[in-house]
Amino acid sequence: METSGALIAGLQPNHLLAPSRHATSLLPPFFSNKRSSSFHSLRVQKQVNLTSSNVMAGSPVKRDATLSDTYVTETSELADLDWDNLGFGFQPTDYMYFMKSTKDGFFSKGELQRFGNIELNPSAGVLNYGQGLFEGLKAYRKQDGSILLFRPEENALRMQMGAERMCMHAPTVEQFVEGVKIAVLANKRWVPPMGKGSLYIRPLLMGSGAVLGLAPAPEYTFLVYVCPVGNYFKEGLAPINLVVETEVHRATPGGTGGVKTIGNYASVLKAQTAAKAKGYTDVLYLDSIHKKYLEEVSSCNLFIVKDNTILTPAVEGTILPGITRKSIIDVARSQGFKVEERLVSVEELLDADEVFCTGTAVVVSPVGSITYHGERVTYGNNGVGIVSQQLYASLTRLQMGLTEDKMNWTMELK
Repeated sequence: METSGALIAGLQPNHLLAPSRHATSLLPPFFSNKRSSSFHSLRVQKQVNLTSSNVMAGSPVKRDATLSDTYVTETSELADLDWDNLGFGFQPTDYMYFMKSTKDGFFSKGELQRFGNIELNPSAGVLNYGQGLFEGLKAYRKQDGSILLFRPEENALRMQMGAERMCMHAPTVEQFVEGVKIAVLANKRWVPPMGKGSLYIRPLLMGSGAVLGLAPAPEYTFLVYVCPVGNYFKEGLAPINLVVETEVHRATPGGTGGVKTIGNYASVLKAQTAAKAKGYTDVLYLDSIHKKYLEEVSSCNLFIVKDNTILTPAVEGTILPGITRKSIIDVARSQGFKVEERLVSVEELLDADEVFCTGTAVVVSPVGSITYHGERVTYGNNGVGIVSQQLYASLTRLQMGLTEDKMNWTMELK
């Protein structure tokens, strides 16, 4: 099938599969961890017109890469997965979206390819000098079968910010959002039924051009792949247990801690692995200068609650500006909480009424305990705090289309 804006490589009729429409409980999974209903595939042969208007439904951004007006026969069914027991792990899907930059820094029109391994020159900038960024966002299935994206333009802007810091070419906001939408629609059958999870979307930007001496790569590849996921932490909805790391630091002033570059995550693996071996869920890092101010967990932002005030470390170059973090701050303020973004000390953490983490993968994860210098402090009698539960419910209901989106944060795909 040829396309005018986005080429679909290697497609045959019946290859683009879309899910059937199923509805489940209107409560977010935070409140209902067990569901016994099973979902059966519903095969419906139909003609689907994959036009730019289909791809861009509800989008305020301009159309740079579009699917053509070609008709294909489509089998409508959900992928054959155990939707009641989704974890957060890799699951191959059908398609991935590719787009490459030209030498002048502009990206060509994208294409869909069957999901699979990719080829890279051994001298590629991402392999030799770490020129790589990634993003993470989610798609949710609504009760009527349509799909919602959550603030994809924010991810696009954050990738551009990271690309500037890493001397990389980046796609425009419109190109980024277009690629995400096309990848989601091409893998529509992998979007979990409502209330069963979400489709995790992983955009990558990498220096794919060959470079031997230390220099920016001459070519960059933008790639989007997707995976259906459930809970990020194996504890599921149970509170997690963190240990404060006092020797190893995630980031330093003037470094790359404030952008989503791949090296930031490799550098926390040693401390995280050691913590997990001791029974902790993850690691909480301190600032590298004073060694007493909170920064973030390995892949999450941190919040503490004291009375009616919510505190979170300010984003000043060493902390990733999380999109879920930003959203939770806005939701909390709209509900009457006082939110302070500033330096937050370990002492304030240990004296908090409640602690929780935020991130795309975890959304909101309550913290049951913090261990600092061997001393363990617990929160909320090891239960889910009232504030974290309230904020989680508010945000996930908005993401899943269960409440009115007064923030104008979601984009609907049909």
